[in-house]
Amino acid sequence: MRIPLSWLAEYVDLPAGATPESVMAELVKVGLEEEGVHGFDVTGPLVVGQVLSFEAEPQSNGKTIRWCQVRVCAEGTTAADGGADVRGIVCGASNFEVGDKVVVCLPGAVLPGDFNIAARSTYGHISDGMMASARELNLSDDHAGIIRLQAMGLDPKVGTDALELLHLDEQAAEVNVTPDRGYCFSVRGIARELSHATGADFRDPKSNAHIEHAEGFGLIVDDKAPIRDAICTQRVVLRVVKGIDPTKPTPPWMVARLKMAGMRSISLVVDITNYTMLELGQPTHAYDLDKFMGAMTIRRANLGETLKTLDGQERKLDPEDLVIADENGAVGLAGVMGGESTEVSASTVNVLIEAAHFEPISIARSARRHKLSSEASKRFERGVDPRMADNAAARVVQLLEVHAMGAADRLGADYRAEVVHKPIWLPAEFATELVGVVYGAEEITKILQQIGCVVAEVEGGFEVLAPTWRPDITHKTDLVEEIARIGGYHRIPSRLPIAPPGRGLSATQKRRRGVITALAGSGHTEVLTYPFLSTEANLWFSQTKSRPVVRLANPLQEDAAEMRTSMLPGLIDAAKRNFSRGLTDLAIFEEGSVFEPVSTIGKNPSLPVGNQMPSASELAAVKATVPAQPKHLSVLFAGNRVAAQIGVAAMPADFKDAIHAVRIAAHAVGVQITLRQASPAGFHPGRTAEVFVQSANGELSIGFAGELDPQLAQENNLPRRVAVAEISLDRLYAAAPAVVQATDIGTMPAATQDLSLVVDAALPAGELLAVIKTGAGELLEHIVLVDDYRGENVEQGKKSLTFALRFRASDRTLTQVEASEARDSAVVLANSKFGATLRA
Repeated sequence: MRIPLSWLAEYVDLPAGATPESVMAELVKVGLEEEGVHGFDVTGPLVVGQVLSFEAEPQSNGKTIRWCQVRVCAEGTTAADGGADVRGIVCGASNFEVGDKVVVCLPGAVLPGDFNIAARSTYGHISDGMMASARELNLSDDHAGIIRLQAMGLDPKVGTDALELLHLDEQAAEVNVTPDRGYCFSVRGIARELSHATGADFRDPKSNAHIEHAEGFGLIVDDKAPIRDAICTQRVVLRVVKGIDPTKPTPPWMVARLKMAGMRSISLVVDITNYTMLELGQPTHAYDLDKFMGAMTIRRANLGETLKTLDGQERKLDPEDLVIADENGAVGLAGVMGGESTEVSASTVNVLIEAAHFEPISIARSARRHKLSSEASKRFERGVDPRMADNAAARVVQLLEVHAMGAADRLGADYRAEVVHKPIWLPAEFATELVGVVYGAEEITKILQQIGCVVAEVEGGFEVLAPTWRPDITHKTDLVEEIARIGGYHRIPSRLPIAPPGRGLSATQKRRRGVITALAGSGHTEVLTYPFLSTEANLWFSQTKSRPVVRLANPLQEDAAEMRTSMLPGLIDAAKRNFSRGLTDLAIFEEGSVFEPVSTIGKNPSLPVGNQMPSASELAAVKATVPAQPKHLSVLFAGNRVAAQIGVAAMPADFKDAIHAVRIAAHAVGVQITLRQASPAGFHPGRTAEVFVQSANGELSIGFAGELDPQLAQENNLPRRVAVAEISLDRLYAAAPAVVQATDIGTMPAATQDLSLVVDAALPAGELLAVIKTGAGELLEHIVLVDDYRGENVEQGKKSLTFALRFRASDRTLTQVEASEARDSAVVLANSKFGATLRA
């Protein structure tokens, strides 16, 4: 919500020298969030000028310019910039005549976009300034011609400061309004909050206009919701103003305030309804009375009924939509947007004003159903004061009388539904117990009355009626929140809670932290990608093309409408973005959820709204539609693992890095992995391994590690060699021991040896490594594969695998003889199992 300071100052006193920053600082104290500062970004000198003469000069490019003589100050005086009183100015517009008064930007002025005005040579003349359009001054989007002040209903003296005349020196503070604070979507609400923060007197703008009784206009309310059996219209006020002058312009002060509040000027009648909404928080709508046929009916839409709204869209209405209708059919989507058939126009002379209060749920559903969010629906969704309709209608009538020269008519209507406001019981000590600050009865009463509550102190506590503009206050805890907010958050003590013994992080949380910390600590960078994918990307790593997926009914992007079944597409997209920015050496990982429905996902069942609690069967039906969301870990490597240095060649990343990252994650939770060659979808068919762990139910596959399919890498503008891995963390955690046992650090010297064995080329290295570990016995402390050779001096169909072995005894210095004996035992076992022989 943007709040022009001059407007705010009408309803609450601002200190001398108040700025948007100082106002926002005060509003933060009462729980609002500051967003920013807004202004017209125009600095002087800007003055009122009068066109004395002009000459039309056609140009070779087909354009005709005017060489104008413009008076910029009273005769015999000095101009604002110290120059001559009559200036020669080149102007490309043609919508003005001799004698017109215009806005002149003199040299030294600065316009939006940091556009500096200076005397300059153009079209064969020295143009000593500029005559400005509304768009150039940031007043509106109109750039059809320059501003003619007479057309705005102004006749100021030549030389008058145009900044002050057009209110271009206005500034606005913007605050973020949370969904429960809908009353702050108005100057009235913000002024009230600033009064709470500073203690300054609040002057309620609802008293700006006198409420007059009007009757005789037909009004029928038949709005019962077909599904929820709810009455959605609590109040409707209709007023009629006749004989307005449609040629009257919107006054500059109103244009400036609307602009600073984030709304553009449209026409006087529409601007007045918008101005009233911003001032009071109550949306109103103006209809052309002569186009409105018969009585007004507020009802649910008929099946198959359509409505062309003010944005020009033909909309098919839903039977749950609440509409405003006349004898010919729907003329507006209640609380959201009016219809084109009764729109006020340049020929409108008689106006029907409607101010109503509609139930938030009904309006919110219609706005979302039609993807049509408006300033009105935004306020109705969050709750509007049901007692403000007559004040808002009276304010619109008043402004139409003053600025459009209309006359209020006795024709109108007033509808009220019976609404019972129940008091809220607040125990005397409840606020103190909940907040931790001692609040006395006098302070509680004062604060609650300050926010508009009616308070009755009774035995044991208070009976409180919440103000009508605060529909969010429905429970005693809401009252305590207000007491703490107005009483001052700074009074609430800061105390860290003491964790009960035996609690803390769960085993899964500890394992998750261990995995992420281990990867980040070993040089990998954690990223966070979107879980939304295109159908094509979701199939890259799918092992079956018919696998069901979760598809979004209302996606942010149509080309990313599915929830991910693999995390690797997100990492690939992140790698593409990094490569496009010149960052080509990557080691990134992500931990998160994938979405794996076990069957086709259907539409969620409807649940009761309001204060009704869903039944156990209804909750079970909802949970049945929620897909499984297992936790996965994915990693991606591209570019160089080691950058080129003096005397050191660059070392490109490959599948070994992906496998090592998986080992790091497994080691963090105390699990050993084994590998087998595999060719899953999306991976390189010859450089990929399936990863296994030992669980209570035997060997369990947890994912794949290797390199990306070169064709897929090329399609995504990545190098041919990209290492990737993705594993199921849920399965990894299931295989983890309850306690990770730390191994002793050996203090005795180690003996190292290399072992090269020739085996069949088809034998997985992991199987041979496991046999060597078994054969070498307890003295073998560490083993790693260091070479896989196939070529000269190795028989066709064979390969030579070289392992680095480290032996150590815990109680003595190990001799090379003992190490060799252990190694030879391993060779014997490998020979008997696989026919392995020592490489010569």
